[in-house]
This record gives sequence, structure tokens and C-alpha cells, in this order.
Amino acid sequence: MVAAAVHARIDSTRIRTVEGMGFAAAREGPTLDATVALAAEAVGSLPDPPDGPIVAEGGEFYEEPAERVGPSFRPEFKYVESIGERETVQAAHHAAYAARDLLL
Repeated sequence: MVAAAVHARIDSTRIRTVEGMGFAAAREGPTLDATVALAAEAVGSLPDPPDGPIVAEGGEFYEEPAERVGPSFRPEFKYVESIGERETVQAAHHAAYAARDLLL
């Protein structure tokens, strides 16, 4: 598995700037615990820690409630609420797919 974290400045409808990207890879199978740990590692590898929430799609964590996933992330965790957040998650997906292709 490969995860990418994108530290971006956004508004409600788009990405304004990308401040950095972090990546992590693991050979473990896709379980909730392994996926959360991998995503947390990718966030931890960002050049600068984010000052806002960590945002993901619910499907990334098997539709588990944010309250169950959130304790693994700082400063806070939430699921996508705006178009700008969705665009940032899409950028992270594209980065993770590209990194996976490079590793194969």
C-alpha cells in the first residue's frame, strides 16, 4: 500500500497552494489499523506539519466514524466537507498512485 498526504492551503472551492507532500509505503494487507497507520506515517512525513485538520474520504477508512479514526491524527481529523477539501484529497490520490507506479 502507498499513501500520500498533501499539505495545501484551500478555500471552499479550490486549492490555493500546495505547501508540501508526504509519502509512506507498507507491504501489510489493507486492514483498518494498517491503513490508519500508513496514512498517519504519510502525514508525519510532510515537510511542515499542517496547522488545520487532516481530511480524508470516509471510504479510505472503511466508512468508520471520524471519532474512531481521529485519535491517530493531529491536530484534528475530519471527513471531506467542501469542494476544496475534495480537490485536495484527489491530489493526494493522484500522488499516491504515481508513487505506487514508481515503486513497482
